[in-house]
Amino acid sequence: MLMGSFNSSHHQRIVTQQQEDQDHPQIHSDLQLHNQHHHQYQIPQSPLLMSRGLTARQLLIRCAELISQLDFSSAHGLISILASSNYSPHGDSTERLVHQFVRALSLRLPPVAAAPRDIAGVAAATGTSAASTSSALSLEVETEAEEETLQSCYLTLNQITPFIRFSHLTANQAILEAIDSSHHAIHILDFDIKHGVQWPPLMQALVERSYGSSSSPPPLLRITATGRDLTLLRRTGERLLRFAQSLGLTFHFRPIVLLNEVAMIDYLNPASLGLFPNEALAVNCVLYLHRLLTDDARDLHLFLDKIRALNPKIVTVAEREANHNSPMFLNRFVEAVDHYGAVFGSLEATLPPNSRERLAVEQMWFGREIADVVVADDDQKRKQLRHERYENWEMMMRRSGFSNVPLSPFALSQAKLLLRLHYPSEGYQLHSLKDSFFLGWMNRPLFSVSSWN
Repeated sequence: MLMGSFNSSHHQRIVTQQQEDQDHPQIHSDLQLHNQHHHQYQIPQSPLLMSRGLTARQLLIRCAELISQLDFSSAHGLISILASSNYSPHGDSTERLVHQFVRALSLRLPPVAAAPRDIAGVAAATGTSAASTSSALSLEVETEAEEETLQSCYLTLNQITPFIRFSHLTANQAILEAIDSSHHAIHILDFDIKHGVQWPPLMQALVERSYGSSSSPPPLLRITATGRDLTLLRRTGERLLRFAQSLGLTFHFRPIVLLNEVAMIDYLNPASLGLFPNEALAVNCVLYLHRLLTDDARDLHLFLDKIRALNPKIVTVAEREANHNSPMFLNRFVEAVDHYGAVFGSLEATLPPNSRERLAVEQMWFGREIADVVVADDDQKRKQLRHERYENWEMMMRRSGFSNVPLSPFALSQAKLLLRLHYPSEGYQLHSLKDSFFLGWMNRPLFSVSSWN
């Protein structure tokens, strides 16, 4: 583990939304073009309900059935049919989805199941090399260039879809309501902070609610953040520091580098985390807890027990609303086809055709996710995408002694406003259920956010 710190006490320039748009001019122009000419891009009722898509879905699932039955030769034959059907990463949402799943299926199959020329043909059709198709897919990021590309895709994903922004916005509101202005010091423990885009709005909200109150100045804010890349963590801390300085907010940032999630469990105690008695603690687990799941969920339960012992004011949880953790490959595969079918459909309605940003996100971000669900089976390889549905997270949280904190009507109105202003598509649907929020596409929930203490 590597640690460091950043501190602030003076003012600098506020980063504005206009500057954000300058950082992502193509994304901004694409969204603006779509909003101005929304009638030109019809919302598909479902990417897999069209006649061609339905057939493709059946073929994909039949291929997964053959793999489950260890009939690799027949599975290769079906993949060859799909690969030769011109399902393109540049086509409509169905074509792009099938392209990604055909690629993932071809990577799962053992190379001895088909003649070399068949392997080469599938590889050419799916945009992979025969060498990569005939070997196990490495799901880990191997080079700095790959890591930088993925981080760039994450920022793009945050701009072109509402899912991450919805999770951040709702979690922030839960933190604000759980830790009121009477607290003079706030400590946030953020697991996998990435670029820290969640926290500038919270900083602004903390400063704004102290306006006009001499007895309640802005609190001291400390963020302890985990990640796997020290350079990225330092850059994130420096950006947050500059933003806090521009607001006059006293801020401390402490990065913790973790090579794996389990290593953090032994570190979860007040002394190691540097918790102070007068601090109000918030624990932020946005798209994180699924990484701790193993076949017996022992690491997750130990992690939650340690978090509960810290006595936080609030624990925020955001997760995919999907079951990608089934031990049965076929069940996992069918769930993934329908989940990512809805995701690709939402992207088609959000951005105009031929969007470079959408292509990059689908190829690099969602393509890797699909490969993780489809290719990896054993416990050592399948670490990242063990998504569970909300009902399972609720059961695990309650079993560890947590109680659900209802998300407020104001938080719901904020989330609705986010969708209306930035993602004005009829396909996005927001629901409040079991005191938690669910954001989905065309009647299929895709993300959930909840809060606990």
